[in-house]
Amino acid sequence: EVQLVESGGGLVQAGGSLRLSCAASGFTFDDYAIGWFRQAPGKEREGVSGISLSNGNTYYADSVKGRFTISSDNAKNTVYLQMNSLKSEDTAVYYCAAGDTIVTMGEYWGQGTQVTVSS
Repeated sequence: EVQLVESGGGLVQAGGSLRLSCAASGFTFDDYAIGWFRQAPGKEREGVSGISLSNGNTYYADSVKGRFTISSDNAKNTVYLQMNSLKSEDTAVYYCAAGDTIVTMGEYWGQGTQVTVSS
């Protein structure tokens, strides 16, 4: 059974940092791409960042470039999203997702973790 389990969300002041973790199981980690989507109240879900675990290619939405960093620990089957210089507009539920490629992430989903940035 494929599982993606997120952790690390919480409440932080604007300008602060959080690190999200996504622990994956049930599939061959190195064959997939894993990334993060987010959904704020009243808004559509949007892609934030992704990493190909086979070749290390990464993707960042323009809104987070220079502030967020995605990384992986293949030995732990875990992907991290380091979020710095957080803004109130980063407030959302963050979902971990996996797929064959960065473009097709969304085959599997985690349950989501809330990130709230207070201004």
